[in-house]
Amino acid sequence: MCADYNPARIQHLERLHLGSHTIAPPAFAFSETFPGGVAPFLANILSAEWLPGMFGMVPHWGDPAKLSRMTYNARAETVAEKPSFRAAWKNKQFGLIPAECFFEPNYESGKAVRWRIGRADGEPFMLAGIWERRMHDEGPAHWSFSMLTINADDHPLMHRFHKPGDEKRSVVVLDPDDHEGWLNARTEPEARSYLRLFEPELMTAGPAPLPPRRKPPA
Repeated sequence: MCADYNPARIQHLERLHLGSHTIAPPAFAFSETFPGGVAPFLANILSAEWLPGMFGMVPHWGDPAKLSRMTYNARAETVAEKPSFRAAWKNKQFGLIPAECFFEPNYESGKAVRWRIGRADGEPFMLAGIWERRMHDEGPAHWSFSMLTINADDHPLMHRFHKPGDEKRSVVVLDPDDHEGWLNARTEPEARSYLRLFEPELMTAGPAPLPPRRKPPA
């Protein structure tokens, strides 16, 4: 499950386009993003604007401070059933999440080591997501989103992450030719046809441990 990623940089977002139209660059600051943080995403109802969304989807009945810590990933197998996600899925609230890389824990050394996963060619990429809009909330959860995930037990790269014995999961890295199709999917079978594992040679991965925390001065 992905709980830490770097959104695509503004200079990359400025040159991205969808079909025949360009997308207005974000007018807000963002950086490495964890659940509850705000990052750019594209909603299929406003496909010409990068929106500031909370990472961790919050429906109208949820508490943003609590729920976003539990809803940053939506399992494809249960997205149509879980209370936090089912309305967005039913209403086909599909989105694109631009990423430079994402991070996962690798236990091959016997302990958790943070690894960075990104495209082998260094280019940004889009992740499949779903979104919510809290109409009467002007705070950071006004827009919010979750990354869809799928089983990766047999994937040559993604099976290397998370605790031994745990199910392996992967975010959905969309092919550029599928961006518009995902946003415009109108039936559940059509939407699910885009939820597939990426080709392993597309991405590269390696250790990227967090720097040690500095102790406050005495």
